[in-house]
Amino acid sequence: MSQPSENKNPARNKAMTLIALALFVSFLWWAQSHLDGYKIRIINLIAINAILGLSLNLIYGMAGMFSLGHAGFMAIGAYVSALLILTPEQKVAMWILDPIAPWLPGIHAPFIVSLIAAGLFAALFGCLIAMPVLRLGGDYLGIATLGFSEIIRILITNLTPITNGPLGLKGIPSHTSLWMSYGCLLVVLICMTRLMRSNFGNVLRAVRDDEIAAKTMGVNTFSTRVLAFTMGCFGAGVGGALMGNLITTIDPKMFMITQTYSLLMIVVVGGLGSITGSVVGSVLVTTMLEWLRFVENPVTVGSIQIPGVPGMRMVIFSVLLIVIIIFRRDGIMGMNEFSWDRFFSFCGRALKERGAS
Repeated sequence: MSQPSENKNPARNKAMTLIALALFVSFLWWAQSHLDGYKIRIINLIAINAILGLSLNLIYGMAGMFSLGHAGFMAIGAYVSALLILTPEQKVAMWILDPIAPWLPGIHAPFIVSLIAAGLFAALFGCLIAMPVLRLGGDYLGIATLGFSEIIRILITNLTPITNGPLGLKGIPSHTSLWMSYGCLLVVLICMTRLMRSNFGNVLRAVRDDEIAAKTMGVNTFSTRVLAFTMGCFGAGVGGALMGNLITTIDPKMFMITQTYSLLMIVVVGGLGSITGSVVGSVLVTTMLEWLRFVENPVTVGSIQIPGVPGMRMVIFSVLLIVIIIFRRDGIMGMNEFSWDRFFSFCGRALKERGAS
């Protein structure tokens, strides 16, 4: 089990962190006024996927619970937030299949309140699901959480008076800005870092690495796993709310199992159990999936026109994922975290080797 590296030069490390943060804030400020809407959306998606990846990594990488239900908790967060910030006029005009629930138009809240509510509702459902399901383990746990995710999606499809059924919700106010998404990511990173450095983080690692040994030491492993699962669901709810407010349109088909697969890619590519790895994985997976869209478009080479193949980008990306797993099965970061000490040590070795050659 990898432990955080010793902080050899705290003053330098703190200064480097502040400089890096200032540079990144400057980049966000520049991007907001110089980049087009498509590029800004991709940058927003990186932050949202990082939040979702961190929440899944808490469940899978740090607590050792194989869960396939994240898309369902994203759906809960997205719908709760959207229903709270839509105006009464929008709600009344949108429900055409069935009459809207009479109490729903009167419910309205600011976006920040809707984010917190989205996380809390997802956490509540996560806790209710965790109580019976987490007594299972391994593949059975994954299948059970997948089943609950589908149940949530089907309930959303059929609870038409509340969710507008298969038509979904449209015209959601776009509150997800660069500052909002990366502000939420910063809060999640701080909370995750403090959590994993606390005594609870040590208990979580112990349960993941050897549950029997942890029980022998007096750890209530079931309560620990339920709490970790609930916190991961809270992050999924917040991420789903941010995504819904970025896209401004949600429907049940958005939250199928493929959404969970994308998040698993982020966690596996970055490194199971690594906070930094989830962020790195989000950057790589989000940008690669967007960049590979060109393979689905028709390409003309001289006089030959090659038709685009729908879904080909996922095929290519899956091959790249297999290559990463074969040659770097622990992911890019493994269980390690980025540190300035390790960064400067690596740069020093590289300079020495270059000078020697």
